Amino acid sequence: MSSVEVRRLAQNSESDASTSLERPADRLDADMRHVLGVLEAMGGKRIEACTSPEARALPTLDMALRRILRDHVDDMGVSMEMRLVSGHGGDVRARIYVPQNDLATAARPMILFLHGGFFVLGDVDNFDASPRALAARTGAVVVSAHYRQAPEHRFPAAHEDAWAAWQWLLEHAESLGGDPKRAAVVGEGSGANLAVNVALRAKAEGKPMPLHLGLVTPMAAMLFDLPSHKHNAATFPYSTATLEWAARKLFRSKDDAHDPRMNIAGRLDLDGLPPATVILADADPLRSEGEALADAMRRSGVWVDETLYEGVTHGFFGLYRVVNKAMFAHGQLSRNLVAAFGG
Repeated sequence: MSSVEVRRLAQNSESDASTSLERPADRLDADMRHVLGVLEAMGGKRIEACTSPEARALPTLDMALRRILRDHVDDMGVSMEMRLVSGHGGDVRARIYVPQNDLATAARPMILFLHGGFFVLGDVDNFDASPRALAARTGAVVVSAHYRQAPEHRFPAAHEDAWAAWQWLLEHAESLGGDPKRAAVVGEGSGANLAVNVALRAKAEGKPMPLHLGLVTPMAAMLFDLPSHKHNAATFPYSTATLEWAARKLFRSKDDAHDPRMNIAGRLDLDGLPPATVILADADPLRSEGEALADAMRRSGVWVDETLYEGVTHGFFGLYRVVNKAMFAHGQLSRNLVAAFGG
């Protein structure tokens, strides 16, 4: 599928969501505005005005959430263990989440969780809330794996590490109390791009595929002239300028942006992928990319449960303790995962 076709799919999706296109920042849901206000008060600022080290030192949405909750965060009955897992270029950090209850009489399902951050920012520490909640809601062992990031490690280092983490999860499932035949991949933002690529590589190499893909606000096209890029060019904390900033750090050349691993919405080999839950935020420059990906997957015969959550920004998913739409989004994804696991 060409870039023109991706743009056409995105334009068609936008016509069905025209009410959200004109939503200004001050019409975000009150709970989302509250979190962003706390983030700004903590020193949050435009990422694209920073160097990579400066951006990584900025307060995050997770930190704002903890400030609101006064650091009284429920562990949700889930234990967490830090581990090193094998990446393509050496060991990478991971967090292993295991539900602590006496109900499991057999091996638990497994989830590989890949965090967001546009391939430059984020780590497993700042993305604790979502994998912990998924473990609690689905009863699965969740492996939240880090991956090498740009500009120190440019494309496709993260994709190689994500594939290595998937292989590690399958190989170590039994020792973790998990069932490798009931495994899924969930990712946010750049992590959602990695999740799709894990499934595509598994299909291409005839390796075990995930039973389900959880794709939260995915990076799927790297075309910065799609409708949501224009309508959310100045959103906070993540804007179109943030994506362009990250792309300059990620790619060695302009050709890398057109690599099929990045432009997954334009791929013609999406058939045979596992069912997918696609969760989108309307005040997100990536929204059109996610809509184009969901449309392309459906056209290829893949079952897709797509929901656009209005009044929230990119990064809302982990804020479910205080942002109402995030709670609904977690419920949607968890139900589909449990169904995929045969629960």
